Amino acid sequence: MQDNRDDAARLTARALLDIGAVLFSPHAPFTFTSGRASPVYVDCRAVMSYPRVRAELMRLGQHALDRDAGLACFDAVAGGETAGIPFAAWMAERMGLPMAYVRKKPKGFGRGARIEGHLPEGARVLLVEDLATDGGSKVDFIDALREAGAGVEHAFVLFHYATFPESGEALAARGVRLHALTTWWETLAEAGRRGDLTHEGLAVVRRFLEAPDAWSAAHTPDDTDA
Repeated sequence: MQDNRDDAARLTARALLDIGAVLFSPHAPFTFTSGRASPVYVDCRAVMSYPRVRAELMRLGQHALDRDAGLACFDAVAGGETAGIPFAAWMAERMGLPMAYVRKKPKGFGRGARIEGHLPEGARVLLVEDLATDGGSKVDFIDALREAGAGVEHAFVLFHYATFPESGEALAARGVRLHALTTWWETLAEAGRRGDLTHEGLAVVRRFLEAPDAWSAAHTPDDTDA
């Protein structure tokens, strides 16, 4: 029997918490590449070091894709450089499909390619990444795959922040559905059940998730001269 959406989300959140992939720092915020300050950070790369965890998460991912899209609609799997590459390889292995990866930009020598690996013209590709925040890198990878002649209608991640509206909007505008095993809301609920955070810590993270830009603006150091 396949896991339902809620069970898969809870199991994924629990696994990520167990291996220390979910980091909380309410009073010393992390800084994202976008420049946003955040009291929380997810490092899905940690999954690489836990073979049983990664096997279980890939199993859950395959079941989720079969349930919500149907595995027959994919001809190949592509990972985004660099974090998406190992996850794409594991998913391609489970699905028995060819795998390629997409560079962030063309390499400056040789073929100057952005797509590494062979994708037949018109191949229906599943884009795989570790997580999704604002969706910017996903859009770039999708555009590169389509420019190479592939079709992309689905993207899969282990973790979706689900706090930045632009992430869903940007993908939806390109006709791409995002599949995620868990989100911050589900992970925060699991952390609360387990006692991973104090009531104060839970409240801080909840305020960030409800208004990330406002929270970031209030907790980003002012570097201007006094």
